[in-house]
Amino acid sequence: MERAKRMRVVVVGAGIVGAAVARELARAGVDVIVLDRSASAGGTSAAGEGNLLVSDKGPGPELDLALRSLTLWREFRPESPLPIEYEAKGGLVVATTEAGATALRAFAATQRTAGVEASEVNGLDHEPDLNPGHAAAILYPQDAQVQPAIATEALLADARRHGAQVRQGVEVLSSLRGGGVVTSDGPLAADHVVVAAGPWSGEVSERLGVTLPVRPRRGTILVTTRMRQRIRHKVYDADYVGAVGSNDASLQTSSVVESTAAGTVLIGSSRERRGFDETIEARVLSAVAAKALVLFPFLEGVAVMRAYGGFRPFVPDHLPVIGPDHRLPGLWHATGHEGAGIVLSTATAELLADLMLNRPPHLDAAAFAVDRPTLLPHLGNP
Repeated sequence: MERAKRMRVVVVGAGIVGAAVARELARAGVDVIVLDRSASAGGTSAAGEGNLLVSDKGPGPELDLALRSLTLWREFRPESPLPIEYEAKGGLVVATTEAGATALRAFAATQRTAGVEASEVNGLDHEPDLNPGHAAAILYPQDAQVQPAIATEALLADARRHGAQVRQGVEVLSSLRGGGVVTSDGPLAADHVVVAAGPWSGEVSERLGVTLPVRPRRGTILVTTRMRQRIRHKVYDADYVGAVGSNDASLQTSSVVESTAAGTVLIGSSRERRGFDETIEARVLSAVAAKALVLFPFLEGVAVMRAYGGFRPFVPDHLPVIGPDHRLPGLWHATGHEGAGIVLSTATAELLADLMLNRPPHLDAAAFAVDRPTLLPHLGNP
């Protein structure tokens, strides 16, 4: 523990993953400094829906990470310094065709073997306004929700309570000889540097001297005007899982619909790789809206008051990168979660801290390593 108290770590990125890493390390007695070139929770973490999902993950390392994260989120909720709007609303996954129903049932069966609660239900019993023509519905009671920007600030607030510093408006420019980073505010020495910059992690890593294949994947969400609550769960169509796991750079849409505490309805989702282009396009909005109407026809008469978009950190093999970089001593990564960063943040932080502080890890870290076989061809650097 003496060593941990003397250790200094710079975390690059004040989104939800960086915030969770800072909190975990600070609580362990590490001297933590969080840097962000803009505001905390100002990027991807503010542009999502706050999903805490296991329903969209098949058996494997990511699902294991998500299940562990759900436990950590439930533990954090009562001790959070801010109300994070945690809602255990559950998820309802709906197939609209018989072929989709067969695939959905098979997928749910594999998930049950890995600890996911999934039961086939009559969708109308759980969502009375659901399209009565749907072919199958699976209920996932473990799925939950937080308000992502508030949750990020809550994690940072707890990190500060344990001594962490958060410096906004500070950009990382390069590595510092001897350990640390050179910033727009000058040099900052550190024993370790953690890149947790979401879709900008590839750019930050390159400045620090290594190649990391994290690229932005664009998403767009529609927000309706307020109404009485008619949607009780997070409801999405069975195509969503396929869209998440695709490497196709072109536009893909699937329907994800849910109510918020404010009375609006969030409607997603889209995925498209086109760099950091922030343009919100009518073709994307139309495609997203059309699929939502298949699930909930009543939405046809509901007004949309705004749309917003953001960038998910995409990695070619669809697994987060968590742990030390073998190419540059002292460099660590906590990135590449794509659309699952909210749910995976807590267990990501725990795993990284376990590795950095030589604690026995709760999960097998090899699947998330920088030098894993599925990522090595994309690294570029020896």
